[in-house]
Amino acid sequence: MLSKIIQEENVYQAKKLINKYENFVITAHIAPDGDALGSSLGLYHYLKELDKNVTIVLNDKAPEFLQWLEGVDMIVDYETQCERAELMVSEAEVIFCVDFNEPKRMGDMQSIVLNSNAKKIMVDHHLDPDMFCDVTISHPGISSTCELVFRLICRMEDSLLINKACATALYTGMMTDTGAFTYNSNSPELFMIIAELLRKGVNKDEVYNRVFNSNSENRERLIGYAIYKKMTLIKEYGASLISLTKAEQLEFNYQKGDSEGLVNKPLSIKGIKCSVYFREEPNYVKVSLRSKGDIAVNVMAEKYFNGGGHKNAAGGEFEGTLEQAEQIFRDVLPLFINNLQD
Repeated sequence: MLSKIIQEENVYQAKKLINKYENFVITAHIAPDGDALGSSLGLYHYLKELDKNVTIVLNDKAPEFLQWLEGVDMIVDYETQCERAELMVSEAEVIFCVDFNEPKRMGDMQSIVLNSNAKKIMVDHHLDPDMFCDVTISHPGISSTCELVFRLICRMEDSLLINKACATALYTGMMTDTGAFTYNSNSPELFMIIAELLRKGVNKDEVYNRVFNSNSENRERLIGYAIYKKMTLIKEYGASLISLTKAEQLEFNYQKGDSEGLVNKPLSIKGIKCSVYFREEPNYVKVSLRSKGDIAVNVMAEKYFNGGGHKNAAGGEFEGTLEQAEQIFRDVLPLFINNLQD
């Protein structure tokens, strides 16, 4: 028996809106990862089982290593299908906002979603949610948004509507957001949920291989280059820094998702307990942070990199140059580590 983490009133309100309306849109944060895509697709397949009209609208395309998930081909990409995306949002009666805690995480879609008259339901596991939705289901202590979606469906007494496609999407998000269950995944209830998803037909070995063992040659060469040429160890603080410029990404024909997991690599080095990866984008620097033990990298992300996340896994978007981002990390690292140790 799973704990009733989600408040009864939120379960009631979500169920009420689902029963009342027919037209749904699901959206997630920019640069969707496994949890964003998995929770979106999990809800998509669930609502389809209820014969609802449902569309996933994302700010940009899903990464290559997740393109195999059932339903990905039905996603409306705002970046390339702007008019259709705006039409779907304008016609929506309910918008699910999954795996983000504040509107700016929607990128260019922020204004059209906020200006929509649709009822809005947040399902998320990040700290400090903005209260812009009619129903806010936010539980930072949970491993992933996909776990919350599973719990919500079960609390609404619709677990029988979780088909294989839904279960596979939810499992994929749980797996990717915990580093294949190597962090933020010590709850016995999480593995009770996994067992139930396996009963629904999820092939966990196939999911793992599709996500982690289906890499392109360019990705493998990029990862090798990043570790050999670009990884700097700051040993006195047990930290690692990796950065990639736009030119370096171009050299390896970088595709979305090609550097997935790169930030975790230095943590396998003895003595390294904090890792940062900076990726230069056209208008900002993408920041990924990982840590071990009691080092709460979400605090660093919130204070210095316009982001947030979880204790051992966080990220953000820094509005400055790559060099500035690197210097800030170097400057705050000793204060950050010392404060944690006090």
